[in-house]
Amino acid sequence: MMDPASTIGETRNQWVSLGAFRVGNYTPGRSALVCGLWYVVSLIVFQSGWFPFYGIKRSLLRVFGATVGRAVVIKPCVRIKFPWRCQIGNDCWIGEDVWIDNLAAVRIANDVCLSQGVYLCTGSHNHRSIAFDLIVKPIVIEEQAWIAARSVVLQGVTIGRGAVVAAGSLVTGDVSSGVIVAGSPCRVIGERIGST
Repeated sequence: MMDPASTIGETRNQWVSLGAFRVGNYTPGRSALVCGLWYVVSLIVFQSGWFPFYGIKRSLLRVFGATVGRAVVIKPCVRIKFPWRCQIGNDCWIGEDVWIDNLAAVRIANDVCLSQGVYLCTGSHNHRSIAFDLIVKPIVIEEQAWIAARSVVLQGVTIGRGAVVAAGSLVTGDVSSGVIVAGSPCRVIGERIGST
């Protein structure tokens, strides 16, 4: 008896052929040796829950090409795909289980908080292409923004100055300065009141 899943291509259009996927002219931006070395350092120091030393983490990111400001807090179990495509300002907090999946540049300004489990995703695929072409776009998070726990920010998005992304939100487009957004996809639910 034939597996029903194997007959789908015979009765419907073919939407994707993953065997046809090629990365095209995309490169990780460093040699295989540097990427491999970062992978090991990341596993031991950043993704591990056994290494709480923020200063050493900041220094290692700089060694691998990241721009990292002063007093950045990087909690345990953080994943950063390519540090050489990462810019983090002063006094930022990177919470546990944050994943900065930066196939393209990620710029995080001063005083930004990424709470537990935040996922910054700079990559996607063209669903209209049978070869599932790779699409990468940068993410910018402006100063004093707060991305709350378990939120997802997609490629090409700018989070404005002082904006708040509520817990569990999906951000698919730019967020204006000083607003609070929530939901999946997120929408504006209020304004952030600053202190004077």
